Amino acid sequence: MKSSIRTLVAVVLTAGFAPALIAQSPPPPAVEPGAAQLALVTVPAKGGSKLSVSTPAFGQMGDIPFENTQYKGNVFPGLAWSGAPKSTKSFVVIMQDADAMRNGAPIFHWSMVNVPASVTKLDAGMSAPPAGAAYGPNIRGATQPYMGPRTPAGPKHRYHLQVFALDTQLDAGALPTFEALTGAMKDHVVASGEVVGLSQAMAP
Repeated sequence: MKSSIRTLVAVVLTAGFAPALIAQSPPPPAVEPGAAQLALVTVPAKGGSKLSVSTPAFGQMGDIPFENTQYKGNVFPGLAWSGAPKSTKSFVVIMQDADAMRNGAPIFHWSMVNVPASVTKLDAGMSAPPAGAAYGPNIRGATQPYMGPRTPAGPKHRYHLQVFALDTQLDAGALPTFEALTGAMKDHVVASGEVVGLSQAMAP
C-alpha cells in the first residue's frame, strides 16, 4: 500500500501538477497607485494618534486566507483594535485595495460605521454589525455587507483594513459613497490605524 502511494506521488510530480498546488503570485509592486487616496491619508487623525489593529486571520502583510475572499466563502476575517482615546464616541472601519483603481480611486471594498466606543472587536465570521453599528457604503452602493478580495491574475494586492476612532457619531443614512463617508469623518478622527493583508487570484 505504501509503495502504491509513493508511486502515485511520483506520477503526480512527474506530470507537473505539484507546482499548481503551491503556486504563488508575485509580490505586489513597490508603489501602490492609490496610496495617496487611502482613507488614512485623506482623513488623518488629529495629532497623528495611532490605533493598534490586528486580525486573527493573518499577520501584517501576511496572506489573506482564501475563505476570506470572494473566491471561497467571503467570510469576514475578524478585526480587533486598541489605543482609542477617551474622547472616542464611535469607530469607522474602511477596507480598500490601493493596488487597483476604479474611476481614479482605490477599490472600496467595505465599511462599517457607528461601531460603539465600547466595542473594540469584530468577530471572525460576523454576519451582522454589532448593536448600534451599521454597514456603510462600498463600490456597490450604500449599506453593503463585507466584500472580500477578488484579486485579478498577476501580482498580489494589498488590502488595507483601516480603523478610525471618531469624536462623534455619523448619520448612517446619509453615506451613499466613499466621498460622503470621508467627508462626514473629516475633522472628527481622533486616532486611526490599520492592518494590511495580501491576496492573489485563486488558481482554477
